[in-house]
Amino acid sequence: MDFSIDVSSVLPAGVRVTEVVPRTSGALSTVWEVRLADGAPLIVKQYADRWRWKQAKEAYVYGLLADLPALPSVVRLDAERAVTVLTLVPGTPLSQTTLPPDAERDLFRQVGVIARAIHSVRQAEFGYLTTRIVDPERDNTAYMSRQFDKKLAEFTDLGGSPGTARRVSERLAADSDLFAWCAGAHLCHNDLHAGNVLVAPDGHGWRVTGIVDVENAIAADPLMDLAKTLQYESRHRSAGVLSGLLEGYGDLPGDAHERIALYRLYHALELWDWFASNGTTDPLDSIEDDIRQLAG
Repeated sequence: MDFSIDVSSVLPAGVRVTEVVPRTSGALSTVWEVRLADGAPLIVKQYADRWRWKQAKEAYVYGLLADLPALPSVVRLDAERAVTVLTLVPGTPLSQTTLPPDAERDLFRQVGVIARAIHSVRQAEFGYLTTRIVDPERDNTAYMSRQFDKKLAEFTDLGGSPGTARRVSERLAADSDLFAWCAGAHLCHNDLHAGNVLVAPDGHGWRVTGIVDVENAIAADPLMDLAKTLQYESRHRSAGVLSGLLEGYGDLPGDAHERIALYRLYHALELWDWFASNGTTDPLDSIEDDIRQLAG
Protein backbone atom coordinates (compact mmCIF):
# COMPACT_ATOMS: atom_id res chain seq x y z
CA MET A 1 0.00 0.00 0.00
CA ASP A 2 1.49 3.36 -1.00
CA PHE A 3 1.62 6.21 1.46
CA SER A 4 -1.24 8.28 0.11
CA ILE A 5 -1.11 11.40 2.28
CA ASP A 6 1.23 14.24 3.15
CA VAL A 7 2.87 12.96 6.31
CA SER A 8 3.14 16.41 7.87
CA SER A 9 -0.64 16.79 7.69
CA VAL A 10 -1.20 14.04 10.28
CA LEU A 11 1.54 15.04 12.72
CA PRO A 12 1.30 17.49 15.63
CA ALA A 13 1.57 21.10 14.59
CA GLY A 14 5.05 22.60 14.38
CA VAL A 15 7.13 19.42 14.07
CA ARG A 16 9.74 19.22 11.30
CA VAL A 17 10.14 15.91 9.45
CA THR A 18 13.66 14.89 8.49
CA GLU A 19 13.03 11.36 7.20
CA VAL A 20 10.23 8.85 6.61
CA VAL A 21 11.39 5.22 6.88
CA PRO A 22 9.17 2.26 5.86
CA ARG A 23 8.78 -0.25 8.70
CA THR A 24 6.20 -2.86 7.65
CA SER A 25 3.63 -3.34 4.92
CA GLY A 26 0.87 -5.91 4.62
CA ALA A 27 -2.77 -6.53 3.87
CA LEU A 28 -3.85 -4.88 7.13
CA SER A 29 -1.81 -1.69 7.21
CA THR A 30 1.40 0.05 6.28
CA VAL A 31 3.69 1.46 8.96
CA TRP A 32 6.36 4.14 8.76
CA GLU A 33 8.81 5.58 11.23
CA VAL A 34 8.82 9.37 10.99
CA ARG A 35 12.01 11.02 12.22
CA LEU A 36 11.83 14.59 13.45
CA ALA A 37 14.32 17.42 13.71
CA ASP A 38 13.30 18.37 17.22
CA GLY A 39 11.75 15.38 18.99
CA ALA A 40 11.46 11.65 19.37
CA PRO A 41 10.48 9.68 16.25
CA LEU A 42 6.83 8.76 15.75
CA ILE A 43 5.06 5.85 14.11
CA VAL A 44 2.50 6.56 11.40
CA LYS A 45 0.17 3.70 10.54
CA GLN A 46 -2.28 3.76 7.65
CA TYR A 47 -4.96 1.07 7.48
CA ALA A 48 -6.17 -0.55 4.29
CA ASP A 49 -9.81 0.30 3.55
CA ARG A 50 -10.97 -3.24 4.35
CA TRP A 51 -9.48 -3.04 7.84
CA ARG A 52 -10.40 0.52 8.83
CA TRP A 53 -12.48 -0.77 11.73
CA LYS A 54 -9.32 -2.09 13.43
CA GLN A 55 -8.04 1.46 13.79
CA ALA A 56 -10.63 2.30 16.44
CA LYS A 57 -9.98 -1.01 18.19
CA GLU A 58 -6.24 -0.37 18.39
CA ALA A 59 -6.76 3.08 19.90
CA TYR A 60 -9.32 1.71 22.37
CA VAL A 61 -7.07 -1.12 23.60
CA TYR A 62 -4.02 1.10 23.92
CA GLY A 63 -6.23 3.43 25.95
CA LEU A 64 -7.11 0.59 28.32
CA LEU A 65 -3.38 -0.01 28.78
CA ALA A 66 -2.33 3.63 29.03
CA ASP A 67 -0.62 3.09 32.40
CA LEU A 68 1.80 0.49 31.01
CA PRO A 69 5.06 2.12 29.85
CA ALA A 70 5.93 -0.82 27.58
CA LEU A 71 3.14 -0.05 25.10
CA PRO A 72 2.84 2.80 22.60
CA SER A 73 0.34 5.57 23.12
CA VAL A 74 -1.87 7.23 20.53
CA VAL A 75 -0.73 10.74 19.55
CA ARG A 76 -3.39 11.36 16.91
CA LEU A 77 -6.15 9.40 15.21
CA ASP A 78 -7.40 10.52 11.79
CA ALA A 79 -10.44 8.34 11.12
CA GLU A 80 -11.23 9.97 7.78
CA ARG A 81 -7.88 8.92 6.30
CA ALA A 82 -7.52 5.78 8.48
CA VAL A 83 -4.20 7.03 9.87
CA THR A 84 -2.99 6.63 13.45
CA VAL A 85 0.07 8.37 14.88
CA LEU A 86 1.73 6.54 17.78
CA THR A 87 4.71 7.07 20.02
CA LEU A 88 7.65 4.96 18.92
CA VAL A 89 8.67 2.17 21.30
CA PRO A 90 12.42 1.59 20.89
CA GLY A 91 13.92 -1.81 20.19
CA THR A 92 13.87 -4.56 17.61
CA PRO A 93 11.53 -7.56 17.44
CA LEU A 94 12.70 -10.49 19.53
CA SER A 95 11.99 -12.71 16.52
CA GLN A 96 14.76 -10.88 14.63
CA THR A 97 17.32 -10.94 17.43
CA THR A 98 19.91 -13.69 17.93
CA LEU A 99 20.54 -14.29 21.61
CA PRO A 100 21.97 -17.00 23.90
CA PRO A 101 19.31 -19.21 25.58
CA ASP A 102 19.82 -17.68 29.03
CA ALA A 103 19.12 -14.21 27.65
CA GLU A 104 16.03 -15.48 25.79
CA ARG A 105 14.70 -17.08 28.96
CA ASP A 106 15.10 -13.83 30.89
CA LEU A 107 13.32 -11.88 28.13
CA PHE A 108 10.37 -14.29 28.27
CA ARG A 109 10.34 -13.84 32.04
CA GLN A 110 9.96 -10.09 31.40
CA VAL A 111 7.15 -10.81 28.92
CA GLY A 112 5.42 -12.79 31.67
CA VAL A 113 5.56 -9.75 33.97
CA ILE A 114 4.02 -7.53 31.27
CA ALA A 115 1.36 -10.14 30.44
CA ARG A 116 0.31 -10.15 34.10
CA ALA A 117 -0.13 -6.37 33.96
CA ILE A 118 -2.20 -6.58 30.76
CA HIS A 119 -4.42 -9.22 32.36
CA SER A 120 -5.12 -6.95 35.32
CA VAL A 121 -7.69 -5.17 33.13
CA ARG A 122 -10.97 -6.94 33.87
CA GLN A 123 -13.70 -7.37 31.26
CA ALA A 124 -17.43 -7.77 31.85
CA GLU A 125 -17.93 -10.72 29.47
CA PHE A 126 -16.05 -13.06 27.13
CA GLY A 127 -15.59 -12.44 23.41
CA TYR A 128 -13.77 -10.68 20.60
CA LEU A 129 -12.92 -7.09 21.39
CA THR A 130 -13.31 -4.02 19.21
CA THR A 131 -14.39 -0.90 21.11
CA ARG A 132 -16.81 -3.29 22.82
CA ILE A 133 -17.16 -7.04 23.24
CA VAL A 134 -18.68 -8.54 20.11
CA ASP A 135 -21.26 -11.35 20.57
CA PRO A 136 -20.41 -11.61 24.28
CA GLU A 137 -20.74 -14.76 26.35
CA ARG A 138 -21.38 -14.66 30.08
CA ASP A 139 -19.02 -17.53 30.93
CA ASN A 140 -15.85 -19.14 29.62
CA THR A 141 -17.44 -22.52 28.91
CA ALA A 142 -19.93 -21.00 26.47
CA TYR A 143 -17.24 -18.86 24.84
CA MET A 144 -14.64 -21.59 24.39
CA SER A 145 -17.22 -24.15 23.25
CA ARG A 146 -18.34 -21.70 20.58
CA GLN A 147 -14.76 -20.97 19.53
CA PHE A 148 -13.77 -24.63 19.27
CA ASP A 149 -16.91 -25.38 17.24
CA LYS A 150 -16.07 -22.53 14.88
CA LYS A 151 -12.44 -23.55 14.39
CA LEU A 152 -13.31 -27.23 13.96
CA ALA A 153 -15.87 -26.34 11.28
CA GLU A 154 -13.24 -24.24 9.48
CA PHE A 155 -10.72 -27.08 9.78
CA THR A 156 -13.13 -29.50 8.12
CA ASP A 157 -14.22 -27.03 5.43
CA LEU A 158 -10.59 -26.28 4.57
CA GLY A 159 -9.75 -29.95 4.05
CA GLY A 160 -8.40 -30.99 7.44
CA SER A 161 -8.31 -34.66 8.30
CA PRO A 162 -11.63 -36.05 9.65
CA GLY A 163 -9.63 -38.29 11.97
CA THR A 164 -7.82 -35.31 13.48
CA ALA A 165 -11.10 -33.42 13.89
CA ARG A 166 -12.59 -36.43 15.65
CA ARG A 167 -9.66 -36.58 18.09
CA VAL A 168 -10.12 -32.89 18.92
CA SER A 169 -13.84 -33.45 19.53
CA GLU A 170 -13.10 -36.40 21.81
CA ARG A 171 -10.61 -34.35 23.82
CA LEU A 172 -13.17 -31.60 24.26
CA ALA A 173 -15.83 -34.04 25.37
CA ALA A 174 -13.44 -35.35 28.02
CA ASP A 175 -11.96 -32.08 29.30
CA SER A 176 -14.28 -29.16 28.54
CA ASP A 177 -15.15 -28.92 32.24
CA LEU A 178 -11.77 -27.18 32.64
CA PHE A 179 -13.19 -24.06 31.02
CA ALA A 180 -15.47 -23.46 33.98
CA TRP A 181 -12.48 -22.93 36.31
CA CYS A 182 -11.98 -19.48 34.77
CA ALA A 183 -14.21 -17.26 36.89
CA GLY A 184 -14.07 -14.07 34.81
CA ALA A 185 -12.81 -12.44 31.63
CA HIS A 186 -9.67 -10.31 31.39
CA LEU A 187 -8.06 -8.30 28.62
CA CYS A 188 -5.78 -10.59 26.56
CA HIS A 189 -3.29 -9.42 23.93
CA ASN A 190 -3.92 -12.63 21.96
CA ASP A 191 -0.82 -12.30 19.76
CA LEU A 192 2.00 -12.16 22.27
CA HIS A 193 4.66 -13.87 20.16
CA ALA A 194 8.29 -12.84 19.60
CA GLY A 195 7.41 -10.75 16.54
CA ASN A 196 5.40 -8.40 18.74
CA VAL A 197 7.96 -8.17 21.57
CA LEU A 198 10.57 -5.42 21.19
CA VAL A 199 13.93 -5.83 22.93
CA ALA A 200 17.17 -3.88 23.34
CA PRO A 201 20.50 -4.36 25.12
CA ASP A 202 21.21 -2.56 28.34
CA GLY A 203 24.15 -2.48 30.72
CA HIS A 204 23.30 -5.84 32.27
CA GLY A 205 22.07 -7.83 29.28
CA TRP A 206 18.79 -7.45 27.42
CA ARG A 207 15.44 -6.00 28.33
CA VAL A 208 11.96 -5.96 26.85
CA THR A 209 11.32 -2.39 25.71
CA GLY A 210 7.78 -2.82 24.42
CA ILE A 211 4.80 -4.87 23.33
CA VAL A 212 3.00 -3.87 20.12
CA ASP A 213 0.12 -4.88 17.81
CA VAL A 214 -2.98 -5.23 19.97
CA GLU A 215 -5.33 -5.71 17.02
CA ASN A 216 -6.18 -9.32 17.95
CA ALA A 217 -7.14 -8.50 21.56
CA ILE A 218 -9.94 -10.49 23.20
CA ALA A 219 -11.75 -10.65 26.53
CA ALA A 220 -10.96 -14.13 27.79
CA ASP A 221 -9.20 -16.39 30.27
CA PRO A 222 -5.67 -15.00 30.85
CA LEU A 223 -4.30 -18.52 30.43
CA MET A 224 -5.42 -18.29 26.78
CA ASP A 225 -2.75 -15.63 26.28
CA LEU A 226 0.00 -17.66 27.93
CA ALA A 227 -1.02 -20.74 25.96
CA LYS A 228 -0.79 -18.90 22.64
CA THR A 229 2.70 -17.64 23.40
CA LEU A 230 3.83 -21.10 24.49
CA GLN A 231 2.27 -22.82 21.47
CA TYR A 232 3.59 -20.42 18.84
CA GLU A 233 7.06 -20.10 20.36
CA SER A 234 7.45 -23.84 21.00
CA ARG A 235 8.01 -24.18 17.26
CA HIS A 236 11.20 -22.09 17.62
CA ARG A 237 12.39 -22.28 21.23
CA SER A 238 13.07 -24.86 23.92
CA ALA A 239 10.81 -25.57 26.89
CA GLY A 240 13.61 -24.30 29.14
CA VAL A 241 13.60 -20.91 27.45
CA LEU A 242 9.80 -20.66 27.55
CA SER A 243 9.63 -21.61 31.22
CA GLY A 244 10.71 -18.02 31.87
CA LEU A 245 7.26 -16.85 30.73
CA LEU A 246 5.44 -18.64 33.55
CA GLU A 247 8.12 -17.72 36.08
CA GLY A 248 7.70 -14.04 35.28
CA TYR A 249 3.92 -14.30 35.29
CA GLY A 250 3.84 -15.52 38.87
CA ASP A 251 1.21 -17.48 40.76
CA LEU A 252 -1.06 -19.68 38.66
CA PRO A 253 -4.25 -21.57 39.58
CA GLY A 254 -3.93 -25.24 40.45
CA ASP A 255 -5.38 -26.41 37.14
CA ALA A 256 -3.27 -24.02 35.06
CA HIS A 257 -1.16 -26.57 33.22
CA GLU A 258 -4.19 -28.66 32.23
CA ARG A 259 -6.08 -25.58 31.08
CA ILE A 260 -3.07 -24.23 29.18
CA ALA A 261 -2.68 -27.57 27.39
CA LEU A 262 -6.29 -27.41 26.21
CA TYR A 263 -5.88 -23.80 25.06
CA ARG A 264 -2.71 -24.78 23.19
CA LEU A 265 -4.81 -27.27 21.26
CA TYR A 266 -7.20 -24.46 20.33
CA HIS A 267 -4.37 -22.20 19.16
CA ALA A 268 -2.81 -24.97 17.05
CA LEU A 269 -6.18 -25.52 15.40
CA GLU A 270 -6.60 -21.77 14.87
CA LEU A 271 -3.11 -21.50 13.32
CA TRP A 272 -3.78 -24.41 10.92
CA ASP A 273 -7.02 -22.73 9.82
CA TRP A 274 -5.27 -19.40 9.28
CA PHE A 275 -2.52 -20.86 7.09
CA ALA A 276 -4.96 -23.01 5.14
CA SER A 277 -7.33 -20.10 4.49
CA ASN A 278 -4.41 -18.07 3.09
CA GLY A 279 -3.22 -20.89 0.85
CA THR A 280 0.02 -21.37 2.81
CA THR A 281 0.38 -25.14 2.72
CA ASP A 282 4.00 -25.81 3.77
CA PRO A 283 3.42 -25.70 7.57
CA LEU A 284 0.08 -27.54 7.58
CA ASP A 285 1.38 -31.07 8.10
CA SER A 286 3.58 -30.13 11.06
CA ILE A 287 0.79 -28.10 12.67
CA GLU A 288 -1.62 -31.00 12.22
CA ASP A 289 0.95 -33.20 13.97
CA ASP A 290 0.84 -30.69 16.84
CA ILE A 291 -2.96 -30.85 16.90
CA ARG A 292 -2.98 -34.65 17.08
CA GLN A 293 -0.37 -34.66 19.84
CA LEU A 294 -2.18 -32.01 21.88
CA ALA A 295 -5.46 -33.84 21.40
CA GLY A 296 -3.82 -36.79 23.08
